[in-house]
Amino acid sequence: MNSVPNFPPEIAKDKSLRKYWYKRFSLFTRFDAGVRLDREGWYSVTPEEVIAHSAERCRCNVIVDAFCGCGGNSIQFAFTCNQMIAIDIDPNKIKMAEHNAKTYGVADKIKFINGDFLKLASNLHADVLFMSPPWGGPNYSKHKIFDIECSLIPVSATELMSKARQVSRNIAIYLPRNSNTQQLTKLAGPNNPVEIEPNFLDRKQIALTAYYGGLVRR
Repeated sequence: MNSVPNFPPEIAKDKSLRKYWYKRFSLFTRFDAGVRLDREGWYSVTPEEVIAHSAERCRCNVIVDAFCGCGGNSIQFAFTCNQMIAIDIDPNKIKMAEHNAKTYGVADKIKFINGDFLKLASNLHADVLFMSPPWGGPNYSKHKIFDIECSLIPVSATELMSKARQVSRNIAIYLPRNSNTQQLTKLAGPNNPVEIEPNFLDRKQIALTAYYGGLVRR
């Protein structure tokens, strides 16, 4: 007989999440060290290989992760940056992010803040700001073109970028692969560049990252 996997409670309760469980080592290579995720974390965490690439591109002294979730992105930034500031409005996600950072041995490099980035932005300063705002769940893929002005949570891309620029001119935004590239270009502002990089995993495009300011490769 085939053994039944020992699913975490959130996976056992929701069969739709099991496809993420089977890909868990692409999400966290050290998953078996005790990584913890909540339901939203399973479908929103960035695969480790993808975010490790972005972390190299964003290498700097101080970086802010505006929507850190369960910590996957922040962990990789802690490997390439001297100081990592991780923010999330959900206290449970902050607890999981702290725990996951410990499993990777980088918790001492990360300052965790439980709060609303939109309210904190004016008091933050960093070399780079990274944002992976909520996409509204897996249903983003049903859109032919994902409207970043209407579908991002909790605010439009324009408002989000306005807050981001209070923190740094060097900004990276991780978004659905079908995001409206014209809208991404407009976010740069008149005569300012943007670099839109497709993100691949196992030869399949899973997302894109838009880079602004000094992160744009010349």
